[in-house]
Amino acid sequence: MGTIYRAVGGDEFIKISVIEGRDIVESARQIHHLSPTASAALGRTLCAVSMMGDMMKEDNAAVTVRIEGGGPIGCVVAVSDCGGNVRGYVDHPGCDLPLRADGKLDVGGAVGRNGLLVVSKDIGLKEPYIGSTQLVTGEIGDDFTRYYAESEQVPAAVGLGVLVDTDCTIKAAGGFLVQLMPGAPDGLIETLEDNIFYMDALTTILAEDGAEAVLAQVLKGLDMHLVEQHAAVWRCPCSRERVASALESIGAQALAEMAEDGKGADVDCQFCGKQYAFSSEELRAMAERGKKIENNS
Repeated sequence: MGTIYRAVGGDEFIKISVIEGRDIVESARQIHHLSPTASAALGRTLCAVSMMGDMMKEDNAAVTVRIEGGGPIGCVVAVSDCGGNVRGYVDHPGCDLPLRADGKLDVGGAVGRNGLLVVSKDIGLKEPYIGSTQLVTGEIGDDFTRYYAESEQVPAAVGLGVLVDTDCTIKAAGGFLVQLMPGAPDGLIETLEDNIFYMDALTTILAEDGAEAVLAQVLKGLDMHLVEQHAAVWRCPCSRERVASALESIGAQALAEMAEDGKGADVDCQFCGKQYAFSSEELRAMAERGKKIENNS
């Protein structure tokens, strides 16, 4: 189980979210059999999207992020509900690269830098809000910072980190998302920038002292007040009904062709790996319903 903290500081000119997400990222690692580099790429994205979802005020709201940078890991996808509960996947979970010269995982090399970070926010309207930005480094944190500046026009700083242990399990994972409100004094901004610049490595703080220490370091000297603290988990809402609905969307003809060999179809959920089996009889029934709908439209 992860934990999200929300706080304010600097006379409420600063809003911050911090997530302790080790268990969430470990769940993703186990479900998708992620390599260390893939654990870091998906884990950072999950932590960022969890904080973004948690900030949405509408009931049943959701946010989806897709990162496609042209790198060997392929597409990175993460989805959060309005409580910060997340799920996600990468196209190539076994993708791993040699460590960088500084000894860190090469997330930027795996994700690539020639592409977009796309955010889709569903707040119950006919069409979701969609924003995007060109990738800066592929290291995820810098790219979310640029997204906020360009697409939401909000000065923000995003720090994300995943520490993979020697046995490939997740030792620490989490992040922070700081936003400046309009009218923030220059002196306050300088203090905040210095705090972030001089703070210890994020994963070191998380592993040794926890997420509350991240809050304390980022808002050092800025009169921090904790607003909320609650749990966030890995959660996939897939069900047989949802998968059946997705199958029906491929059309009556495709369903009829799938039913012809008599073997039925096994459909895996991309997010959690759960498999749903549909018999040829069920596929034929779906095809017939689809034909009726098509004929009546």
